[in-house]
This record gives sequence, C-alpha cells and structure tokens, in this order.
Amino acid sequence: MKNILIGAFALMTLSTAAFADTPPAGDAANPAYMWDLSDLYPSPQAWKAEHDKLKAEIDGLEKYKGTLGKSAAAMFEGLDAISKAHKEFDRLYVYASLKGDEDVRIAENQERVQLAQALGTRLSERTAWLSTEILAVGAKKVEAYEKQSPELKHRFDFFLDNTLRAAPHTLSPESEGVMAAASNVLIQPNNIYSVLSNGELPFPGVTLSDGTKVERLDQAAYTKYRQAPNRADRKLVFDTFWGTWKKYEGTFGSSLNTQVLAAEFDAKVRRYPNALSDALFADNMPEAVYRQLVAQANAGLPVFHRYLKLRKRLLGIKDDLGYYDIYPTMFTLDKPLHFGVDDAERIAFDVTAPYGPEYAVKLHQAFAGRWMDVLPRTGKASGAYMNGSAYDVHPYLHLNHNYDFESLSTFVHEWGHAVHTMLAHDAQPYDKANYSTFIAETASISNEMLLNDYMVAHARTKNEKLYYLGEGLELIRGTFFRQTMFGEFQLALHEEVEKGNALSGKRMTEIYCDLLKRYHGDAQGVMKIDPAYCVEWAFIPHFYYGFYVWQYATSMAGAAQFTDAIEHEGAPARDRYIAMLKAGGSDYAYELYKKAGIDMASPAPYQALVARMSRILDQIDALEAEK
Repeated sequence: MKNILIGAFALMTLSTAAFADTPPAGDAANPAYMWDLSDLYPSPQAWKAEHDKLKAEIDGLEKYKGTLGKSAAAMFEGLDAISKAHKEFDRLYVYASLKGDEDVRIAENQERVQLAQALGTRLSERTAWLSTEILAVGAKKVEAYEKQSPELKHRFDFFLDNTLRAAPHTLSPESEGVMAAASNVLIQPNNIYSVLSNGELPFPGVTLSDGTKVERLDQAAYTKYRQAPNRADRKLVFDTFWGTWKKYEGTFGSSLNTQVLAAEFDAKVRRYPNALSDALFADNMPEAVYRQLVAQANAGLPVFHRYLKLRKRLLGIKDDLGYYDIYPTMFTLDKPLHFGVDDAERIAFDVTAPYGPEYAVKLHQAFAGRWMDVLPRTGKASGAYMNGSAYDVHPYLHLNHNYDFESLSTFVHEWGHAVHTMLAHDAQPYDKANYSTFIAETASISNEMLLNDYMVAHARTKNEKLYYLGEGLELIRGTFFRQTMFGEFQLALHEEVEKGNALSGKRMTEIYCDLLKRYHGDAQGVMKIDPAYCVEWAFIPHFYYGFYVWQYATSMAGAAQFTDAIEHEGAPARDRYIAMLKAGGSDYAYELYKKAGIDMASPAPYQALVARMSRILDQIDALEAEK
C-alpha cells in the first residue's frame, strides 16, 4: 500500500507541478539544496588532522611486509590494516573532492585535492609489495588460511582469489613500486588534454541568423547551439567549432597517442597479449563481451538508420541529412517542461516502485538527509555524478538541476547509482562493496528507461508523448550506438599500434571518419558525413580513461533486458536485479550478471535493446499516422 500511495502522489503532482514556474534564483544558496559534508568531517581542520594521522599510518604499513605467510592471523592482521588505510583514504578523498567542486575558484580547496591525490600515491607505493607477497605465500597456503580464519575468508577471499589470478601479470616488489610511482606520469595525457581543450584553445565567436552573438564558441556554447532550430545556424556552429579543433589535430593526436602508448606499455610490462586484455583483466571480463557488443551494435545499424530517416523526415530536411542535424529535438512542446527538486524526488519514487519496498525505503532515507548539492551556482563544478566511496557514511550526489526533463533524467540516473551503493554497503563488508563500472551503469540506466516508459504512459497530450518517445530514442542513440562507436574507435587505435603502425592526429581522424560513415549510413545515403567533422575524436575526454566508454553501452543493454523482465515477470526478475546490486564487488561482474539471468557475451541483451528502439519507432509511427 505504501508504494501505491507514493506512486499516486507522484502522478498527481506530475500533472500540476511539471509545468511549475522557474524557482527563485536564491534557491541555489539555500542550504536545503546543498550537501552537508560534516557527515564526513566536521571541518577542514578535522580533515587535515585525519590526513596527517593517516599519512603516518600509511608509512607504517611496510611493517607487515614479510609477515603474511606466517599464519592465518598474521595475514588477516596485515590485510585488515591495509584495508582500514584504504577506507580512511577513500573518506578523505571524498571530502576533498566534494569540497573542491563546491567552488573551483577557492585555491585551498584545490590544494586539498592535490594533498589527497598525493596521499593516494603514497598509499600505493607503501603497499606495492602486497600482491607479490600473496603470490609468494601461494594458493594452497592461502586456501588453508581461509579455512582456519572465517573472518579472513569473509572479507578477503575475493581479493585473494583475484590477486592469485593475477600471478602471470604481477611484477617483483621493486618493479611494482616503480609502476606505482610512475602512475602520476602515465595519467598526464589527460591533464594535457584538459588544459588545452578547456583553457587554452582559442575558440572564435559566431553570429547566428537571429542576430545572437556567441562571443566564444567553446564546449558549453557548442553543446547549447548545436541544437539550434535553424539549420544554417547548426552548420555554422559545426563548421566553426570543428574548424578550431582541426587546427590542433596534431597536438591532440600526440596527446591521445601518448595515452594509447601508456596503456600498451602497461600491457607489455605485465605480459598481457594486448591492451584490451589488460583493461578487462581486473573484472575478469571475457573479450567476447566487448566484441559481441561491437558486433551487435553493427548488426543493429538498420534500426539506427531507421531512426535517422525518421529524424530527417520530422525535421523537414529535403536534401542530405547532415551530422549537424543529429542534436535538435524532433518534437516541440507548446510549453516548456519544468521539474522542481521536490517533483524529481516524488517522480523518482514512482518510477522505481517496480523495484519493491526495500528500494523505496532507501530513497526515503536518502531524501530525508542533505546528501545532494542540487542547483548550479557561480564557481560550482559542472556536470553530475554520485560519489559513494565513503563506506561508513553515505553517498553524495553532485547535480546541476535546471528544472527540465534532462535534469529529471539525470536525477533518477544518479540516484540509481546511489541506491546501488547503499544496497551494496549494507550487504557487503568494505572489502567487497566496490562494484564494477560494468554493473554500475545498469543500475542508473534502468532508472532512465523506467522513467521514459513512465513519462510516455502518463503524458497529458500527444505532443508530450511524442517528445518523451523522442527522448527515449536519443538515450539509445547516445548511450548505445555512439558509445559503442567510441569503443570500436579505441580498439582500432590500439590494434594499429599492436600491428606496428604509427598513430598521428591525421590517422586518428581517418579511422574515426570511417566509423562515423559506417554507423550513420553514409554509403546507404542515410546521412552525409562531412570529413571536416571527423576530428570529433579530439573532443572526447573519455578516450583518456582507457577502455571505459564501452561499458555504458553494455550496461544499457543489460538494463534493457532487466527492465523488460521486471515489467513482464514482476517480483522474480526484480529480486534477481536487487540481488545483483547487493552483491557489490563480491564476485566478478560477468558472473554476477549470469547469476541474475543475463549472459553479456550472448547477443540477447543487445538484441533486447535494439528491439526496444524498434518498439519506440513503431509507437512514433502510429502516433504520427493519427495526425
């Protein structure tokens, strides 16, 4: 009954509050819309005291070196001390990071982030011997110790198994220390990209057809004006923006090539067959999953091309569809949608009701506290994220809520991460609570899919329904097809290097252009790709995170199969899903999916997602036919 009342309340407010007036500007300074970091530390001074204390404790961790093989008790004592150091470091870093994002202009907050990063490097250096020592103890002895010590097995069996599995790729203590110390150097390509793209690239201005003067067409302005309703304006924005990046193609190519070479260096030193194998090893992920994703996305291109043809028709384009036509909305509303923070909370309850009462209780608990920094303000970091690394506290959410549907979607997305974290932390000890990215995005994208279905079902007008259906298509385009294309690009870069070929910015543009054309149906006459836009790869920061973006696409495919199952099966599918979230990092992500009934190396989840896209297209066609 409780969930039904919550759902009914959310539905009632949707019809009245979804079009509420824009809230007062003063709301951004209202403490009710800001997080309370005193749950982590009461003050910056308290943080510094804990930092200094942990620094001394980290320096003392080497006393456990050489002791782990003495007994089960000695192994537990050493692992427990290292675990406690990691847990406290996580808490310190969360505070520093969140405090830094409150206002990026405050130097002491940014310095605190640097102190935390340096402490993390110190922790890695002081414990670089750990894996090698566990390997020296050996699997047989470790297994015996786990039988002797239930607590050792309960907390560390997965970590120990994963470490022993890495024997062929673990170096000597000295070499591991060198690799740990080199980590700061190996992450510099990302820093170079960030400084150049965000701070030093000389973006020109443009004047749009209605007289609007854009003084500086940087990333934020590009994101805004690429959606312009006037097609000539969109082309002008694309031509100007990508023309700027093209001038620095060689520099960005050198930076990204250094990132690729760093990954290849790690793979070679650690004796992996290739960089992909290296990247997938930590999750014990079969390469078949990555390659199945790419294969199924390519198999689904006819459905994607059907979407592009619909876009061309709805935008009224008579000649070739261009890449600059991908962003404007296909459906317009008579009145802009506005969702306040209270509305977002109520709708989140309603949307996630299929997950059952345990999920609802977590949301109640979270919304009762000050766990979010919700609204944009001057100096606050952009974007949205959930940080759940402070195990003994609770998740924190960084949002920039703009009272539109995109903000509502982001809200339920990030709370999917947060509740996932809460469930995992309740069910698992710290050492098994940290879940894989491969699973993380399923917990958030499932919420977005349920939100989209909910909004379509409860739309007040046909135009509203079409708008939400269009947003559902965009979610699949951007998260599945686009991210898989990115993943295929990254794989192609590494395969070039592994073949002994050289990479340059020009070569990267050629590789990316081939992918853009294939994915968007250039040869089939679906969309005409202008080679001038093929430098887009230089704009994507995710390529500096290693093999990462592909997991958004796999997670979305998993989410499609889960939401289908929950909506059709009910409680049995729901319980499998919640059990996977509770499992945290207690098993390998691929195995957790299989336990929940999904094999991510099979075509099924990807086909479920493409089928969802087809259903949405069918709904749009049916509604359009009624006009």
